[in-house]
Amino acid sequence: MDNLESQTYEVFEKDPIKYSQYQQAIYKCLLDRVPDEEKDTNVQVVMVLGAGRGPLVNASLQAAFQAKRRIKIYAVEKNPNAVVTLESWQYEEWGSQVTVVSCDMREWEAPEKADLMVSELLGSFADNELSPECLDGAEHCLKEGGMSIPHHYTSFLGPISSSKLYNEVRACREKDRDPEAQFEMPYVVRLHNFHQLAPPKACFSFRHPNPDPLKDNNRYQTLEFQVDVNTVLHGFAGYFETTLYGDITLSIRPETHSPGMFSWFPIFFPIKQPMSVQAGEKIRVAFWRCSNSKKVWYEWAVVSPMCSVIHNTTGRSYTIGL
Repeated sequence: MDNLESQTYEVFEKDPIKYSQYQQAIYKCLLDRVPDEEKDTNVQVVMVLGAGRGPLVNASLQAAFQAKRRIKIYAVEKNPNAVVTLESWQYEEWGSQVTVVSCDMREWEAPEKADLMVSELLGSFADNELSPECLDGAEHCLKEGGMSIPHHYTSFLGPISSSKLYNEVRACREKDRDPEAQFEMPYVVRLHNFHQLAPPKACFSFRHPNPDPLKDNNRYQTLEFQVDVNTVLHGFAGYFETTLYGDITLSIRPETHSPGMFSWFPIFFPIKQPMSVQAGEKIRVAFWRCSNSKKVWYEWAVVSPMCSVIHNTTGRSYTIGL
């Protein structure tokens, strides 16, 4: 898994909605876990997994202050450049309340178990930044009955028509690759010139802590969409919704989009051959989330009104490294 660059962190940290929602989720969780009579003696262990440059550490500290509850934080981060910033924060602002850990969360042997794991590992399609694998791998650090924020997330997929997007993908052809490889990978895009052919539907869901004794994050789903106009299908737009804690949510799905949030754009899964669709016909798509010991990838195929090829078979054009 690659490390983020400095400017990427800066974009994330400027999102006002995202971190206020996280703070509210942590605040509610601390109030639920620690009754008033224990507020001076019960110290909740909070692990911020993938702490970046510290925004979730600050949100946790502010939530604890707001809730009048005591916490102890482990800020776990594998990017050595971000760790330098965390250590500076710890020295200048946080003090002994925060311990900075330079480590991959999946490999960390924690000195104690957490009451609460907090992370911001979601991508535009929910699981496409490997949040399920990372959090499953860190679950050995969580107490029995401990909580994860986010608690649950779901990806959504909807058919779209956009000749502009299709042509831009076609222009991404690379000299030394299969001539159609660019149609076998998703693109994070700010959607402008497009037509959503039907409302997006839920695709893959994940929950933390993972209730499954045998943790398997491979998925298969078929979705069907009713189309009301004559149109051309160029691919599928992906979104996500997450429940952080209780009724505190974040969403980029158009119907429920968190107002003012800009950390994520939608994701676009193209198809190689545009497909004519008549009013009244149904679009049916099959979607797979696949993995092996080293990587994760998606495969997708339209199965109605006509059959397309299976895109990105065996991850031949696009994978996400574990």
